[in-house]
Amino acid sequence: MQFVAEAAAALSEARVHDPFSLLGPQGGGEERVVRTYQPGAEAVVLVAQDGRELGMLDEVAPGLFSGPLHEEGRYRLRIRWPGGGEQETEDPYSFGMVVSDLDLHLFNEGRHWQLGRAMGAQPRTVDGVEGVAFSVWAPNARRLSVIGDFNNWDGRRHPMRLRHGAGVWELFVPRTGPGTHYKFEVMGADGRVVEKADPLARQTEPPPCTGSIVAAAPDFAWTDADWMTERGARHQPDAPMSIYEVHAASWLRPEDDWQGHFGWRALAERLIPYVVDMGFTHVELLPIMEHPFGGSWGYQPLSQFAPSARFGTPEGFAAFVDACHRSGIGVILDWVPAHFPTDAHGLAHFDGTHLYEHADPREGFHQDWNTLIYNLGRREVSGFLIASALWWLETFHIDGLRVDAVASMLYRDYSRNAGEWVPNKYGGRENLESVEFLKLMNTVVAERCPGAVTIAEESTAWPGVSAPVWQGGLGFSYKWNMGWMHDTLQYAERDPLYRKWHHDEMTFGLVYAFSEKFVLPISHDEVVHGKGSLIGKMPGDPWRQFATLRAYYSFMWTHPGKKLLFMGCEIAQEREWNHDAQVSWELLDRSEHAGMQRLVRDLNQLYASEPALHARDTEPDGFQWIVGGDAENSLYVYARYGSDRSQPIVVLLNMSPQPHYGYSIGLPRAGRWREIFNSDAGIYGGGNIGNGGEIVAAQTLRDGQVASAEVTIPPLGAVFLQFEKG
Repeated sequence: MQFVAEAAAALSEARVHDPFSLLGPQGGGEERVVRTYQPGAEAVVLVAQDGRELGMLDEVAPGLFSGPLHEEGRYRLRIRWPGGGEQETEDPYSFGMVVSDLDLHLFNEGRHWQLGRAMGAQPRTVDGVEGVAFSVWAPNARRLSVIGDFNNWDGRRHPMRLRHGAGVWELFVPRTGPGTHYKFEVMGADGRVVEKADPLARQTEPPPCTGSIVAAAPDFAWTDADWMTERGARHQPDAPMSIYEVHAASWLRPEDDWQGHFGWRALAERLIPYVVDMGFTHVELLPIMEHPFGGSWGYQPLSQFAPSARFGTPEGFAAFVDACHRSGIGVILDWVPAHFPTDAHGLAHFDGTHLYEHADPREGFHQDWNTLIYNLGRREVSGFLIASALWWLETFHIDGLRVDAVASMLYRDYSRNAGEWVPNKYGGRENLESVEFLKLMNTVVAERCPGAVTIAEESTAWPGVSAPVWQGGLGFSYKWNMGWMHDTLQYAERDPLYRKWHHDEMTFGLVYAFSEKFVLPISHDEVVHGKGSLIGKMPGDPWRQFATLRAYYSFMWTHPGKKLLFMGCEIAQEREWNHDAQVSWELLDRSEHAGMQRLVRDLNQLYASEPALHARDTEPDGFQWIVGGDAENSLYVYARYGSDRSQPIVVLLNMSPQPHYGYSIGLPRAGRWREIFNSDAGIYGGGNIGNGGEIVAAQTLRDGQVASAEVTIPPLGAVFLQFEKG
């Protein structure tokens, strides 16, 4: 009786470390008994699989029922509750292990690439019984229970079993399934009891709710086989990539709810045709992994495997991606493996210890963002994140991941003063664990996801970011060219009067343009936190502002590197981006904004159709300065070449407010050159200063070229000339 009293007390106080030693079938032969803990129940009857009642269990202590089990095979519990309610279910403690030894081994080695299909909450049929296999990593917890709407969120009802060698807790809960809401109740090593969302949840409650939801195994009927076969060619360095960066919640809002946002289906119906019409090849979504605070724009995610419930179900997100692919649009996701928020229901101090994060705040706390930094030196954490990357790429057919905050991962002293950081084992500032993580992540992605790309947001001079791992690089497909963005925007913001003294801010990017495979980003970061709008950065009166921005876009689209533009910038949105409001689409009623939109659309069309503008983005031979030193006139002339060099495009860029008539330039070929683009065209809002559609170059040496011509270059404008064969 003392054992029974102690067991009942432990169960009632939810401090059972090994529930299978107390509950379920116990003993053998004639001594075999069943124990079940059902606090608040009036009676529990033992039922055979064929429905026969085998006898009523005795309540040997409050809530603890026990009785003999004389038959082999599976049994059920018929539980009678006050008020006449009755529940019948199999006994969770009559089932065996739910996570295989191989799964646990791979997880502990940090190499379980299918983690989202093996652990967390997996709907499963065991011995003909449907239910959910719950499992969670919490090696230092004293006790762990799964709680949910199936047990009235009572942590006493379903304590879990610890697989000691792996630190994984598990339990099969019969007669539950997809749609079940749940969390884990954790008694940590520190003795505190907290409710935690599932780190491996595949679906979540919409914020501000914080629960996890059991999701069915992914089984979406994809229709994008052709796209998946062809996408590798679309992502090669010689292919055009023009990326439209989107914050899904604020691109467009419902007319009847300015604070609401569209779900995936409605967003697909509106966003995809727009992206296609504008000529972008890809859409890049700010992080859509579930995140508690909308104001973080997704950059503080907690659920690395669950699309945000703000926009609908995982199936809805898959349908969105499928629709993009059917329309010829690739989908890139921003992904954040650097840090996570401190919310109590999340990963922080998960089992009463610093499990996912570093214990030392000099390594584990990010001062800029008040977030915690993943301990990537721990195999389980590294593997968890790589499995997340693969989850999006494999399960949702995502075409690429733009990895956020890579610079903060690479350097231990990132944004820290002396004494605020811990050197690596060699005494240096490089974060060796992060380097190995990024190399392994990129290697695994390349092996398992042919055609997918990874893109690094990296702002330093770290060498070989986009070089293959086998050559000593980090293995990314592309790197954001933050230096180009900073220098050229700084130049564009200057009063034209002073630009001649900063001429190199536009040319310096070509010094290193081919050291990496670059994306030129004008991202959301340039239009937030008091930076104003892109059009607002341009100096002068409205005419000069629009002309300068048109010229800047012309420079960007003809500069080596893939392109990225944040939503709203294509229409010259006048206000700083606000995530609580939609893009200012009403501006398109004004001709200057509609003209800017048309200019971006035409630049995308030219960029995609003309090999000279994209085919040799990563090769020095694809670019040539013709006039790079005319600082006095703020003029730049350069040529872009395709693979066969037969139809070069020459760009004339005037960043001064004075037009230039009869300006003599060298050209790569003598003969007729067509003016295929002019940012000063009236259809864009310009003054129609140009060359009448063509020029003829004489065979006269100039600027190191074999031919020359006199041209007209509009004020704050760009002209593209293309050699006409024959």
